[in-house]
Amino acid sequence: MKTANVRCVAMLLAGGAGSRLGLLTDRDAKPAIPFGGKYRLIDFPLSSCMHSGIDTVGVLTQFRPLSLNAYIGNGQPWDLDRLQGGCTILPPYLDREGGGFYLGTADAISKNLDYLDSKSPTHVLILSGDHVYRMDYEQMIDYHLERGASATVAAVQVDPAEASRYGILTTDREGRVTEFAEKPEKPKGNLASMGIYVFDYPLLRRLLVEDSADQTSDHDFGKNILPGMLRRGERLFAWRFDGYFRDVGTPEAYFAANMDLLASPPPLDPWDGARRIFSRGEASVPHRIGPAAQVRDCLITEGCMIEGEVEKAVLSARVRVCHGGRVNRAVIMEDCVIGEEASVENCILDRGVVVGRGCRVGSLSGPLTVIGKGSRLTDHTTVEAGDKIPATEEEEH
Repeated sequence: MKTANVRCVAMLLAGGAGSRLGLLTDRDAKPAIPFGGKYRLIDFPLSSCMHSGIDTVGVLTQFRPLSLNAYIGNGQPWDLDRLQGGCTILPPYLDREGGGFYLGTADAISKNLDYLDSKSPTHVLILSGDHVYRMDYEQMIDYHLERGASATVAAVQVDPAEASRYGILTTDREGRVTEFAEKPEKPKGNLASMGIYVFDYPLLRRLLVEDSADQTSDHDFGKNILPGMLRRGERLFAWRFDGYFRDVGTPEAYFAANMDLLASPPPLDPWDGARRIFSRGEASVPHRIGPAAQVRDCLITEGCMIEGEVEKAVLSARVRVCHGGRVNRAVIMEDCVIGEEASVENCILDRGVVVGRGCRVGSLSGPLTVIGKGSRLTDHTTVEAGDKIPATEEEEH
């Protein structure tokens, strides 16, 4: 960073329910969802923190946090298992004044001001745990310092047809934000907030204390904090990010982001050793490709057994495709089984799904099909394209 006097702490918002992902977040927090065969969504911001030299990260959890908390552990895969700094899980809590669940993104940070105070930061980096990207946060922080900003928003150009899903920024020639509209029905442009912010900590603390006392507030950065800063004339700037970024907020967007990894070259390259995405790997046997198997254009993780035909697919650990089974354009999560002579096309299969012998699931010519965690399809079942089969596994995450 530009100055050695900067002490930046990251606050990673990982407690959202991810309701737009439907079946995929019925039993898991969105940041814990597998991605690309080997990763979880939360790996991307944690790995970016590591590469950016940010060694103190608070992870704010809430919705079905068990598997996410277990996955993060002490932060060792991301070099965050430290005596000073490191990774700290910050769940909601009750105190003598009340407390409880986080009411919004700003409220989540506000309820953890004691944690921030204990770290004595000069700046706070606020991150989301459910996007796919790789970013050098140090460049954003340097931009913030160079402009003498009070706060800086990471921004990216999005498809104009999708702009109403985002907070939309208008800037002047210097990059200073002149307007901000949270999910406007008729967006004025397509420069979108990524939900990544750098704040001067003294200002952020004051804003959050004021927001907490406002009973009319939604306690949200996009709805309240940023618009309030503009009304006060604070120096709010936009830092434009020109790398790969995917908001995987729907099954279709999640599926497309996985398929992006199969492009040649992929727009986000997990084989880039200098900016590697780290994950908490499990000890597993090597994958095996059987003598009669056919595999084309796939990502295949440890422990998989392929005896059938797999094309244009992303397979997580311990997936089995039995003899005569066929998989085409699919994202298959851990411990799934594709039975003999079964076909799976244009699908997402959540963890532990068993597709029986001779089943027909989805279609290349139809909409995306999603099968929920732990579902068991009996032999010769047909699941039509676009169907959504709910999870059957009963366990808390």
